[in-house]
Amino acid sequence: MVSLSFVSRWLWSATRPRATKWQSECDITTKGARTKTFFPKITDRLKLKINVTPNFTMTVTGHGNIKSYLLKYKIKDSPICCCKRGEQTLDHIIFDCELVEKERDRLKAAVLRSENWPVSNDTLINKYSKEFKKFTDSLSFDKL
Repeated sequence: MVSLSFVSRWLWSATRPRATKWQSECDITTKGARTKTFFPKITDRLKLKINVTPNFTMTVTGHGNIKSYLLKYKIKDSPICCCKRGEQTLDHIIFDCELVEKERDRLKAAVLRSENWPVSNDTLINKYSKEFKKFTDSLSFDKL
């Protein structure tokens, strides 16, 4: 019988050369700038076990029902958030928007147990992935 740790090490050793090539390509492209703030290292993303949802994808890519994004395509007339405290960007929603204060408080409390708020996007993913995932899943973008 083969141990799970052996299989895991074997899979990682097989994936590593592709991850290195992928990282090189990622480093030189100008695309995916927002996603790179969450996943600057491809290897970190490959190690992370996340059940990806539409809200999570929208949050880490910046593509979706966000006023600043929709304004680029002339779908919205204004990027101003419904809370009236700034442009509705994903960073605004994650760190500042009053409309998701209750949802953010749980994420913020988890971070404040060990460091200061706010933290970088990659720290949210790499150190607080469960809490961040709960936060993104709790967002109702159609109501923002």
